[in-house]
Amino acid sequence: MQLDPKVKDILAAISTATLTTVLLKKGLRNVWMRGTKPIRSGQPRLVARAFTLRFVPAREDLATPESWSSPKSTRGAIEDMPEGCIAVVDSMGVQDAGIFGDILCARMAKKNVAALVTDGVVRDLAGVLGTGLPVWCSGAAAPPSVAGLTFVDWQQPIGCGGVAVFPGDVVVVDDDGAVLIPAALLDDVVASAASQEALEVWIMKQVENGQALPGLYPPNAENLARYKAETGQK
Repeated sequence: MQLDPKVKDILAAISTATLTTVLLKKGLRNVWMRGTKPIRSGQPRLVARAFTLRFVPAREDLATPESWSSPKSTRGAIEDMPEGCIAVVDSMGVQDAGIFGDILCARMAKKNVAALVTDGVVRDLAGVLGTGLPVWCSGAAAPPSVAGLTFVDWQQPIGCGGVAVFPGDVVVVDDDGAVLIPAALLDDVVASAASQEALEVWIMKQVENGQALPGLYPPNAENLARYKAETGQK
């Protein structure tokens, strides 16, 4: 299911740092996917539903070049990806086997997949960069996926960077990495995040004007009342 464009626009204006604060206030501490770094500087903040892919450790009878032709392969998964999704790949943090290279990333870009997020690495780095597909990963390695991983399925619950990701959850990526918003909490998080971002913008202005941090960040009752009065927030 595609995201409501209004929800997407709101979240696209909110940093992942702010989102982790909002989610922390709701009791969710483990939402930032470890090892998901932007592959190049200047990638835009993106928001989309998660399309999940899962690898397990390599097993010699299954992790073979011939497996790439199987219906249950990364190739099949890519063909099933809807336009605008963010592909989130459980690579188990493996650093010496690149899950996707330039050809697979080019196909994803052609299908208008929004981004690739993984706790592992890619291969053919120059070629991947050339596809223009936004990627968040741990780096690059020359060996192919089957050197260290076995692909098993897509659109299943996975763990990426130590975070549980279910198909249809919402992922936000920016320069700080990838953050997960559980689908069931989306509306609540959107409402809270917009308010939190507005408050932090106001706090930054106070800091720039020379105000000390104690009682400002987080705001005490006096500063919170001043914030509401100056901004018209309820």
